[in-house]
Amino acid sequence: MTLLDNTMLGDLNERSREVFRQIVDAYVETGEPIGSRTIARRLSEKLSAATVRNVMADLEEQGLLVAPHISAGRLPSEKGLRLFVNALMEVGDLPNAERDQLTKNCERAGYSLDEMLGEATSMLSGLSRCAGLVVAPKTDGLRLKQIEFVPLSPGKVLAVLVAQNGSVENRIVDVPTNMPTSALTEAANYLNTQLAGKTLDDARLLVARERERIQSELDVLSASLIDAGIATWAGGVKDSSLIIKGQSQLLENIATIEQLETVRRLFNVLEARDQMIELLDVTSEAEGVQIFIGTENKLFGGSGLSMVISPYQNAEGSIVGAIGVVGPTRINYARIIPLVDYTAKLVGRLIG
Repeated sequence: MTLLDNTMLGDLNERSREVFRQIVDAYVETGEPIGSRTIARRLSEKLSAATVRNVMADLEEQGLLVAPHISAGRLPSEKGLRLFVNALMEVGDLPNAERDQLTKNCERAGYSLDEMLGEATSMLSGLSRCAGLVVAPKTDGLRLKQIEFVPLSPGKVLAVLVAQNGSVENRIVDVPTNMPTSALTEAANYLNTQLAGKTLDDARLLVARERERIQSELDVLSASLIDAGIATWAGGVKDSSLIIKGQSQLLENIATIEQLETVRRLFNVLEARDQMIELLDVTSEAEGVQIFIGTENKLFGGSGLSMVISPYQNAEGSIVGAIGVVGPTRINYARIIPLVDYTAKLVGRLIG
């Protein structure tokens, strides 16, 4: 638990904790807003609906619950789900039947590495009732000859990596559902132009450095426009937009119009670099079992999805990939965490 979790948990008495736990459990079961009468019936302690309603109001004031509609019940917020996962959830062991099923199917003779990973991901998806995802082992020293991104469905892209030695790796990766095909094309064109002969890690570093250079150029141009009283910033640096004023003055100044066009172009390039980094990030190493709830995960931010993912290791103890699931924020975390954890350990053992 974090210090913030400890502080928030300390602010809840036993009654509030139990009411909150029941709300989360009911939300996981139904996905619907929960009313005070429903919670009162679920509690072991006899409480009136009015008492439960008061407790729920306190939890909402602390940011742990939200009301989707004025007259409806309450739902746990992302903040509330995070507190529940970190401080209140009880994680049990994976049932032996599911362990045996996973092990039997993944150990089936004749499976290649790709087939074994595919089987593990499919089983993980079926048992969790979520979408399975896997980051395949990286090939040490793999130097790129060509890379292509092929859209499969909203939020799914096939990355085709062709190495200089002629080997081909196909990786299905998750991307923002609103990522346009043009961004995939631009990413592939840029990478193929700039990164031939480089490793994936080299690629990510180069793209990141390019982004920093573009950001620096954008900052200089923007500062000159602001100093001239022509533009102002809105929002933070990452999500900034440039607000233009004094249009009549702009029409008299060709250089300024050209600067504005440069700013617009740089904004577009920055966005493309961000998308490229997200595509390359799926090959990066993770540390420990990770749980991303809703907007905590930048790859799925704003989509109302959560991700539970665990790295897996080879025989030398090096992290070589990751496997997990993506689903709605109301996934059964207590069940899925041990499921993902066991699958990751099984995959690591089978890779050897």
